Amino acid sequence: NTEISKFINAYKSASSRLLKKEFPQIRQKLWKEHFWSQSFCLITTGDAPIEVFKKYIESRGQRDRKRK
Repeated sequence: NTEISKFINAYKSASSRLLKKEFPQIRQKLWKEHFWSQSFCLITTGDAPIEVFKKYIESRGQRDRKRK
């Protein structure tokens, strides 16, 4: 078992290294050496079917657009 935050940070570090290695030109677009921000969002869905989750995300986008 591992803490989810440690897993996510390790994933972000490894993917950043691989992307920079495969696409060295990407470094020109980065602010300093940072590929990812330090933040992340983790959402759990339990046993909900993927369609329920998709519907929720879509409805959030519609709701946010109505507020503007």
